[in-house]
Amino acid sequence: MNLARHSAESGADALVAAPPYYLPEGQPELVEYIRHLLPELPLPFFLYNMPSLTKVSFEVETVRALMDDPKIHGIKDSSGNMTYFHRLCGLARGRTDWSILMGPEELLLDAVLAGGHGGVNGGANVFPELYVALHRAAAGDLVRARALHGMVMEVSTQLYQVGRHSSAIIKGIKCALSIEGVCDDFMAEPFHRFRDQERRRVERVLPGLKEQI
Repeated sequence: MNLARHSAESGADALVAAPPYYLPEGQPELVEYIRHLLPELPLPFFLYNMPSLTKVSFEVETVRALMDDPKIHGIKDSSGNMTYFHRLCGLARGRTDWSILMGPEELLLDAVLAGGHGGVNGGANVFPELYVALHRAAAGDLVRARALHGMVMEVSTQLYQVGRHSSAIIKGIKCALSIEGVCDDFMAEPFHRFRDQERRRVERVLPGLKEQI
């Protein structure tokens, strides 16, 4: 709750939270947890579906039940399951103020074409204009949208596969932002910033990516 209040005081528009991890909760327990949490929050709330890390998914019927609460404004789906995403988009037709957002940027084009409203994509921290352009093009210029999608895939290939572990995505983003002078690339334990060899590789690929974009 302290983090939620700090976010509100710092000017955030909304909060997002994934299901509690470690011991997987049942769907009724998950609904009860969210409903207990909401009255304590100072901002609108987004569900965050990330089953690969939490071991629990917001099942479609659970999302349907939680849509009744006006404080919940949408969901970010990072499952990578497009069948599930299509079903979320179907639910959203019943509440026009809801936002259905895609996590993996490699699926951003598919998500918008399916009826999603956009994405919360890591690469947009480094190349915001690329992701905005892709979102706009998906509304009517599919030729350009596919070309921009190819650039997003190039970011994914060149920037997120520098390291050897699953943390490489975050390390690649933070390293690029550090090189650009946006922020420090410090990471909390047990993770650490890229070492010199990986950082030099990002320094080599970043100019080429910027030229393409």
